Amino acid sequence: MRVAVLNIVGLSESLLGVHTPGLAAFAREHGIQSYAPTFPAVTCTAQSAITTGETVGVHGIVANGWYDRESAEPRFWKQSNHIVRGEKIWDRLRRKVPGFTCAKLFWWYNMHAAVDFSITPRPLYPADGRKVFDIHTQPMLLRDELKRELGEFPFRSFWGPAAGIASSEWIASSAKWIEEKHSPTLSMVYLPHLDYSLQKLGPHAPEIPAELKKIDRVASDLIAFYKARGVRVIVLSEYGISPVSRPVHLHRLFRQKGWLSLKNELGRETLDCGSSRAFAIADHQVAHVYVNDPSIRDEVRALLEHTPGIDEVRLPRELWGDGVAAERAGDLIAVAEADAWFTYYFWNDDEVAPDYARTIDIHRKPGYDPCELFIDQKLHFPKLKIAAFLLKKKLGLRALLDVIPLDATCVKGSHGRDKVPADERPVLIGAGSAVQCAEDIHRIIINAVKGH
Repeated sequence: MRVAVLNIVGLSESLLGVHTPGLAAFAREHGIQSYAPTFPAVTCTAQSAITTGETVGVHGIVANGWYDRESAEPRFWKQSNHIVRGEKIWDRLRRKVPGFTCAKLFWWYNMHAAVDFSITPRPLYPADGRKVFDIHTQPMLLRDELKRELGEFPFRSFWGPAAGIASSEWIASSAKWIEEKHSPTLSMVYLPHLDYSLQKLGPHAPEIPAELKKIDRVASDLIAFYKARGVRVIVLSEYGISPVSRPVHLHRLFRQKGWLSLKNELGRETLDCGSSRAFAIADHQVAHVYVNDPSIRDEVRALLEHTPGIDEVRLPRELWGDGVAAERAGDLIAVAEADAWFTYYFWNDDEVAPDYARTIDIHRKPGYDPCELFIDQKLHFPKLKIAAFLLKKKLGLRALLDVIPLDATCVKGSHGRDKVPADERPVLIGAGSAVQCAEDIHRIIINAVKGH
């Protein structure tokens, strides 16, 4: 049987109802259940559990990013599928189902996956330092065909202050295009819209019903499209979003202790992870803490355990055993309290914050930064500043779009904890059998394709 898996990020049972009539009807018809979030409950970890059917100890994706001890650099949002260990769902199905084909559309770790069709956001980086928005596809020529027929991917609506429904609409259109042209056995479609508004505004904000209606329209239309073509649809989410009000600045605490190594670069501070005695890689409500100086390990743990906003401290080997996960993870893993989340901020004075701090720069920052969803309200005429940047970019000039705020209290939603209320758990609609965790969804998809 041909199957389409729609990943509606951030969806939980508490959000299904009058503002999502299409999805609510689909849930009533096909059954809905929630399941325990992965740990950490973040995109790359959850998706890797689904695509491999393995635990973190096997697939090795301990977060959206971690510290590479060999290169002494943080590695966030990398895209090669080779990073994920274990056999993937498309490889297993290809062995079991004659003529099996797979389309993997905007799920993470998409580059060089052994699928038949893939699309993923991938800017171009010319040698002059510019960043040109684009996508990467397999087969490579698919990129030009898609852009010719669907237009350019609206990258600015995929992440940043302009993030919105347009990127999910384009992804849904690309899924239809792939289905009409190639009819893959399994289509895996990522619809991120809800994730942005929930993090930015919080799940209880008065603006959320309007955002729910937008993603319900896109998802319902895609469900109807697939059903009309005889494709079975499964809807899932990776995690729910919790309301938060307290940012926790681990690096500033470490700085007070003298554990950070900071470098002056052209009048601004940057963090040197490799020579710091201890530092953190923050990822939403989870932070991997790396202790380069073993003599302070107990002191670091004691500090974490007594810091307001931290719920508990876990050890990677107790979670995942020896192996790739323990090698990548921090020596200690801090878990935030339900209403708190971790920043990467290491400076005390905003005047010397690194130049990337006020920009959208998901790879350079030593941690995830949801403030990239906002424009700094302290700026005078921010639209004029953005217009000037775009003009310089159009002229081929290098420029800095430094419009992101440094006030972490603007963030109202987060995720990452595995101990959450029932109405904040991720959901699975149309499974046909019970699931307990994300790894079980791997089996559900395989059985669905096999017609079970």
